Amino acid sequence: MPRWESDAQGRLERAALELFETQGFERTTVAQIARTAGLTERSFYRYFPDKREVLFADNELETHLVARVEAAAPGITPFEALLTALGTADEVFRSREFLLRRVGVIATSPALAERDLIKLADIASALVPALERRGVEPGEARFIIDVAIAIARRATSRWLAAPDATLSELIAQATTELREAVTPRAPTVP
Repeated sequence: MPRWESDAQGRLERAALELFETQGFERTTVAQIARTAGLTERSFYRYFPDKREVLFADNELETHLVARVEAAAPGITPFEALLTALGTADEVFRSREFLLRRVGVIATSPALAERDLIKLADIASALVPALERRGVEPGEARFIIDVAIAIARRATSRWLAAPDATLSELIAQATTELREAVTPRAPTVP
């Protein structure tokens, strides 16, 4: 591919994902990614500081979630605002196929799994001020975010496996499951 072709960042991301899938993350070099994308290593480093960041450089999800929490109706609880925002995360995902492929690659590499957790922690940290602006104390905000992210992770894994349900429906289902799991059950009478 000629260097002047548009969407260099996207081409690098697609090339990296393909190479990570076929030969593994550790065995893939920046030079191979750039060459597969029809670019130079120098071009690669204009977009990404290292090869891990090809899968994690996008801050669109973080920006989207913060904006949705801040725009939520004032009458709903911060937890509901956050769950509603998380239920719209699929609006910023490139595609279900890309996300499935990305998850598969991350699962094969401890370095990528670690980076995935760091990225998730960064998103959680960005959400704290959004909840604080809704009147939530910082410690409570972090607790709410951690619980909501756990719900979203369960829902997202189901969404990837069962494309017939929406992400927001699956978040509602996982929330109900959590409520049922922590609600005391009435004693049964023998």
